[in-house]
Amino acid sequence: MPQRGTCGSDTPPHLSYMEFQIAPGFAEDQRADAARLFWHAFQGKLGLLMRPEAKALAFFTATLDPAFAISATALDGTLLGLAGFKTADGAFAGGNFRDLARVYGTPGALWRAPLLALLERTLAPDTLLMDGIFVAETARGQGIGTALLDAIKAKAQARGLAHVRLDVIDTNPRARALYERQGFVAGHTEHLGPLRHLFGFRTVTTMIWAAPPA
Repeated sequence: MPQRGTCGSDTPPHLSYMEFQIAPGFAEDQRADAARLFWHAFQGKLGLLMRPEAKALAFFTATLDPAFAISATALDGTLLGLAGFKTADGAFAGGNFRDLARVYGTPGALWRAPLLALLERTLAPDTLLMDGIFVAETARGQGIGTALLDAIKAKAQARGLAHVRLDVIDTNPRARALYERQGFVAGHTEHLGPLRHLFGFRTVTTMIWAAPPA
């Protein structure tokens, strides 16, 4: 049976899905695991910008914000996956120039910051913007990604928002197939041109899920 706990007014109830649980945020002692899972999921996209790996992990360990995340955790406390989102108040994958400089030094931050800014997406009215979703490789195929997407949809509806938006890159067809099964519809596709050599993908497609009428 689902476990229902006390959550914020715009947070979906605490849920259990078989051998893992979906809940808001992640624990402080899970920071290193969250950063490791994030890096493994997105190093193909961010590798040239954020390497070496030790510095990337240090940066993400310090900057991933649990206030803008939903986690999947095994009953033994192992972090299995996360879904992040972005609002006007902040983002899951945040960090600023000072955070970059602390890890990479000022010269390293000076060239990384404008390139990372190219990946930023503008918030849209009445829409919850996803800021990454990923599942540990050893935990895939167990419905965790679906459960995280369900929780994101519930969060959007609890906030009275009509849409959830995410972006999917051309090198991740498995993720796109999951989003389509979950009712996300492809929209605009942006071509990166020469920047594909930097980010490791050619196109990014916006996908939108529309909440059913109340």
